[in-house]
Amino acid sequence: MPPASRTSRRRPGRTLSAAVLALSLLLTGAMTACSDPEQAPTDGAVRLSIFWWGGEKRAELTERALQLYSSRHPDVTFQVTWQGNTGYYDRLSSEAAGGNPPDLFQIDDTYLTEYAEREIVLDLSEYVRDDRIDLTGLPPSLAQYGQLGGQTMAVAAAENTPGLIYNRSLLKRLDLPEPYVGMPYDEFVDWAVDVTEETDGKVAGTMDPSADYKALWLWLRGQNKELYRGRQLGFTEADLTRWFDLWKNARADRATPSAAVIAGANSGDVTRQLVATGKAATSFMWSNQLPELQKLTKDELAVVTYPGTPKAQWARASMYWAAFRGTRHPDVVADVINFLVNDVEAGQILGTERGLSANLSVRSYVEQSLTDESMKSTARFETSMVDRFGSAPTPPPRGHAKIRALLITTAETAQSGKATSKQAAAAFVSQANAVLAGG
Repeated sequence: MPPASRTSRRRPGRTLSAAVLALSLLLTGAMTACSDPEQAPTDGAVRLSIFWWGGEKRAELTERALQLYSSRHPDVTFQVTWQGNTGYYDRLSSEAAGGNPPDLFQIDDTYLTEYAEREIVLDLSEYVRDDRIDLTGLPPSLAQYGQLGGQTMAVAAAENTPGLIYNRSLLKRLDLPEPYVGMPYDEFVDWAVDVTEETDGKVAGTMDPSADYKALWLWLRGQNKELYRGRQLGFTEADLTRWFDLWKNARADRATPSAAVIAGANSGDVTRQLVATGKAATSFMWSNQLPELQKLTKDELAVVTYPGTPKAQWARASMYWAAFRGTRHPDVVADVINFLVNDVEAGQILGTERGLSANLSVRSYVEQSLTDESMKSTARFETSMVDRFGSAPTPPPRGHAKIRALLITTAETAQSGKATSKQAAAAFVSQANAVLAGG
């Protein structure tokens, strides 16, 4: 079979130097891989196209891992393309519309359902059933979070979950207890009030996360509800009113800072997060953002679960590997996915750049090589939660990105007092339903 050449349509967005590619030959420690290097599912030369978003470091590490795969399977080579996050999905959608997307590509939970409904991604279920893609080493909820209608449509490239990042040094100075796993919301707000009072109002106890879809989702799951039920909202206007009221009362009690301060952090920009700027003792973030936040402050930061039952949380895919439904080499693509997720040497190369290794055994090897103390803390936190996570929800429906943005705008009307909790909730539900209905 001749190579499936895509050179005419796929020119790398950026390329790596020969010196960087040569690093693939400098792998340390020949370790036994989880995938069998002697089994190459090919009958001849195969050239796979692969596309992801990220920076130069991600590109370097991913290319090294792919070079390792090719060293074991000389008949398989890769045409790589990568770019920054901005415009990534526009480009992927354009190529999909033309019927010529890459064989293998990176995707996240915001778009997985949409791409499955558009029949762009390959159903990987048969490969999972016969262990050609082995998901047994993943936390159960992480494997489940790549499923739609019981079918595996993508495989987690790495894991990440929401994390409450808090200022441990500040709490030690104030002689106040640290937040803990399973801390009820009412207790958490009372604790935040204590922080504000002990600092004479200079540092609020917590960020107001009422505009954060992650916080809302986990709060709902703690009440056996969901952010979505299929292509509909999984909660009512009354539920959202209670959520907005929870934080309205917290603001009134000075557990949170003013609306003007809160608004600066609602975008999710790490540099503007209140735990880093010193305006609050906690921020509702992703756990893997701890190292980045730690670089912004001299105080020691730490991570714990969001308030409420830990069963509301799940091992979330920070991003997935998905295959093109029309690829001419589905068996090879599936084998590459299995390799990237389960192979120990590949895992050591990829490190924590996309998040923690999805496979727990691979993760244990990677953790041994970590040198950054904040990343070590993140890894310990994630691993300690494996047996405490609840089941994963279905990945969000099409329109999720618009819903997330809509929550921010409507929550800010409540935070600023321009709307009551009920008015903001009604506006959100009405507009969100229109988004979901429109697809």
